Amino acid sequence: MTDTFIYPTLIGHMDTLLRFYEMEQTQQPTVAMPADEIPFVQSFFSRSQDGDIDYPRAQDGGMSGAFFAVYVPTPKAAADCCSTPAAVDVPPERWYERYIRPAIGYEYAQQATWQIISSLYRLEAGSQGRLKVVRSVAELEMCLEQKIIAAILHIEGAEMIDPQLTTLDVLYQAGLRSLGPVWSRPNVFGYGVPLVVGHSPDTGPGLTDAGKALVRACNQLGIMLDLSHLNEQGFWDVAKLSQAPLVATHSNAYAICPSARNLTDKQLDAIKASDGLVGINFNVYDIRPDGKGNVETSLEDLIRHVDYLVEHLGIERVAIGTDYDGATMPKELHDITGLPKLYAALAARGYDERSLRLMASENWLRIFRQTWH
Repeated sequence: MTDTFIYPTLIGHMDTLLRFYEMEQTQQPTVAMPADEIPFVQSFFSRSQDGDIDYPRAQDGGMSGAFFAVYVPTPKAAADCCSTPAAVDVPPERWYERYIRPAIGYEYAQQATWQIISSLYRLEAGSQGRLKVVRSVAELEMCLEQKIIAAILHIEGAEMIDPQLTTLDVLYQAGLRSLGPVWSRPNVFGYGVPLVVGHSPDTGPGLTDAGKALVRACNQLGIMLDLSHLNEQGFWDVAKLSQAPLVATHSNAYAICPSARNLTDKQLDAIKASDGLVGINFNVYDIRPDGKGNVETSLEDLIRHVDYLVEHLGIERVAIGTDYDGATMPKELHDITGLPKLYAALAARGYDERSLRLMASENWLRIFRQTWH
């Protein structure tokens, strides 16, 4: 590995904040501590083997910024859930109901969300200027120029937002600039696609009326919409309503791996027509044609998705997604330090310097210029 293949890279999706949240569940409260003494802050700015990303490894891999996802995990206490587990005996045409994850309660989601967002701001406060939560393209470009990690606040699953959308305004003021209306479970806004291989993403109803209002409000505020976990009907509802480019931050090609999480050719056509973007997903379950969770999945398997997406979308509409700290990575990309290996393999495949820089960061910057206000 040489510096030749270290490119300043914006990561389209990572779940490092979830790792911090889970750490805090087993520790004493840290809010009153000086930020640089909080255990997860110290952990992030020290080289370790915990998780997929920390600051030293991000430097090694070339990560210049990332979507820091706020994902609320399914609670352990059944009382916090607002639906029963997935049905077993369902008609064949509603096969997907066997795989739907249970919805979660609003109050639980609110409590967890504010704690997770707080962890991002405590990370910034303890960073000694090495990380900044960005709210504008100008701030993002400044971070890239000054080699400061740019943190983009992203929500994956809008369970913490009320149907009247009053919470959305508060979240926007708190820095929210990217939102996936659903994770792979239902909420008041729509229906997530099940995490299953060998089935179509056409898994039931699309956006609710509240979900359609959410799309319009995000357009108005300048919040990028992420379609990665929406089912197919929800995707088409957003495509019809949204005035912004269509974006899937961490998804792959359904034609190669028939994961319901991946994008069909028809969906790719719509993304291209909107001048949108797809961030490549490193999750092995969404890479392999057999959909198995095998860490021996090769870079060649992943690059087939890159090739396919570039062929269908154009090089200006493909970027790096990853799903670090939230999924099973191929061995060669086991953490953020593996990025130069991917760029080296892409260069060997014939991708030139311009193409690699577009995928690394420039395509994301274009999307933000077209979406953020």
